[in-house]
Amino acid sequence: MSDSSLTKQAALPPTHTVGNQPPPLEGHNAFQTDQPLREAVGRHGASWALDELGAFGATCGSADVIALGFAANENPPDLHTHDRFGRRIDEVHFHPAYQDLMRLGTEAGIHARPWSAPREGAHVARAAKHYLLTQVEAGVMCPLTMTFAAVPALRQQADVAARWVPRLLHDTYDARLRPASEKTACTIGMAMTEKQGGSDVRANTTRAVPVAEPGPGKPYRITGHKWFCSAPMSDAFLMLAKTDDGLSCFLVPRVRESGARNAFRIQRLKAKLGNRANASSEIELDDTWGEMIGPPGRGVPTIIEMVNHTRLDCVIGSAGIMRQALVQALHHAIFRQAFGRRLIEQPAMRGVLADLAVEVEASTALALRLAAAYDRSDRAARAFRRLATAVGKYWVTKRTAPVVAEALECLGGNGYVEESILPRLYREAPLNAIWEGSGNVMCLDVLRAAGHDADVVPALLEEIGLARGVDRRFDAFVTDLARGLPCGTAASDAPGLEADQASARLLAEKMALALQGALLLQHAPAAVADAFVATRLAREGGLGFGTLPSGVDVAAILARAWPEAG
Repeated sequence: MSDSSLTKQAALPPTHTVGNQPPPLEGHNAFQTDQPLREAVGRHGASWALDELGAFGATCGSADVIALGFAANENPPDLHTHDRFGRRIDEVHFHPAYQDLMRLGTEAGIHARPWSAPREGAHVARAAKHYLLTQVEAGVMCPLTMTFAAVPALRQQADVAARWVPRLLHDTYDARLRPASEKTACTIGMAMTEKQGGSDVRANTTRAVPVAEPGPGKPYRITGHKWFCSAPMSDAFLMLAKTDDGLSCFLVPRVRESGARNAFRIQRLKAKLGNRANASSEIELDDTWGEMIGPPGRGVPTIIEMVNHTRLDCVIGSAGIMRQALVQALHHAIFRQAFGRRLIEQPAMRGVLADLAVEVEASTALALRLAAAYDRSDRAARAFRRLATAVGKYWVTKRTAPVVAEALECLGGNGYVEESILPRLYREAPLNAIWEGSGNVMCLDVLRAAGHDADVVPALLEEIGLARGVDRRFDAFVTDLARGLPCGTAASDAPGLEADQASARLLAEKMALALQGALLLQHAPAAVADAFVATRLAREGGLGFGTLPSGVDVAAILARAWPEAG
């Protein structure tokens, strides 16, 4: 082809002009644009963190950090079982974007700040950061959460905690596989479930035998397998194994203090539906060295504090995923036109978006209220969070998938394309409902708590009762709920609760809706609270999103959800 032909071809006009497409949602402040989140932070004692959260929100909404989330998700971790000389190394290699996000999370203190700098509202401020970073990429939240949650479990064994906890509190990230004594910062993982048992950890077959003298803080040799080991690149893991005294808790390091690799054999990485940036693995333990944490035979009570904190983060993370799906849908609707008008101006779309916004605000309010309960140590707070964490973990995580699906549909075919982030959110949506106790496990835990602890149901009802007298529909719902609550006064009541298992989900759902309704009636604008009570409690709308009854102030709800949407 001649040079003149090439010039003529290059000068041809484009075949089409791209129009009616929204700009990328980036360069915004994910905290400042989230009014319900800002208000929750303020009312739960963390106003001192508003500037810090504002800066973190700007970071999470920046184009560079959003790009890190996409890169981490598109480049999942690789397992390297051996080096090139044939030596067993069992290493998981991550894309630099994942490591950058881990560094961002640890520098923000998501892994430890309530322990390293305790003060009023510390859990609330940390929850807000967790909520914001989840919206960038949820894959890094697993190791950040487990490191955070491991601290109260480790502190039950003072001698081990003295060596490990200081390294968990540093606001730095050190991904090197080294002995803990050579690192200033460490992360902790968890390995609980086994092939034959799943959530039934009492069916575990992994065994631990003492190296010499048995007992708390003493070294043991552990042999068995773990079907799910989360974040296998962590520096150490909390896990359960059977001893002569029963199921016990152990801390298992990846590298011994001598520098030798522990017998921690990563068999494979799980090919998961979502959460692709994070590694989940199957491991074999062969005479593996570990230290007992807590009393022998009391492994479940020892590790339950870790589990409770991870369940809290399931609620927070799910609310964050829903928030990201909502703002993507709102942003699209503001810029996209169809049938001669912007989508945000069309009543049917406005109804859907407002309904989603109500759901997200209710979930955010409950997540931050739970975090506030972890900032207190009095008996009432402990009783409330014991029951409310299980209730919130069940309900908020269950609502995530339908919220994301509806938000995805708001974008039409564009929402089904990976570049929109909605498919990633959709794959992520079921995760928190499964991990740390699936739906039935959580609802049975609700029954267990209500039947064994005389304080938990009164604590829940007291919280809900703060909103009584504001809305007759809410009052009627709460009265009906109270009639069906199993108010346990002693462990002897537990057998009677077995008959309630078939209705456990309905009970947990009602508790969650009453809690969310109470929070919105107290703290949200009338438009949001009225829409929630009408549709979720009084059932005045339909079963799907976008069926708000007439009279709901849709404009006020949308303006609150996103500054440009009203």
